[in-house]
Amino acid sequence: MSREPLFKGLVVDECGDLVGTSNIGDEPCYVVNDEGFLRHIPAEQVDRQVLQAMLEQIKGHEDELADQTAKMLGQDDIFSRAIINEQIRNMNQQLEQVYRDGIPEAGRAYMGMMGFKVVINYHGEVVQVIQPSRPANEDE
Repeated sequence: MSREPLFKGLVVDECGDLVGTSNIGDEPCYVVNDEGFLRHIPAEQVDRQVLQAMLEQIKGHEDELADQTAKMLGQDDIFSRAIINEQIRNMNQQLEQVYRDGIPEAGRAYMGMMGFKVVINYHGEVVQVIQPSRPANEDE
């Protein structure tokens, strides 16, 4: 059995219409309706672009992310932060595992409820990754 596209249910076209999914043989695809012509775009092409975009947003913020994660987990000590920081610095490996294992349906549903969305064009190029963000502080 082939895997589902990572971001199934979270991808829209440039008009804002939800992109479907299908398989061509064992290859999962996103299906974009181009005025009645259904374009099948290999999911790997889109999924890897999205994962790379997410990785780019993390770069340069590793220490802040480790500190906030440690606080959220209630493990706000120097050793826990060091372990979390190391995991963040090895994010490429983490994303490969996500790509291999997929995102559970409940995780995708949560991402959708939080406002996560991927916009692609008819060629399968990621135009925009819309991620939820925290509200700005008054002094920002």
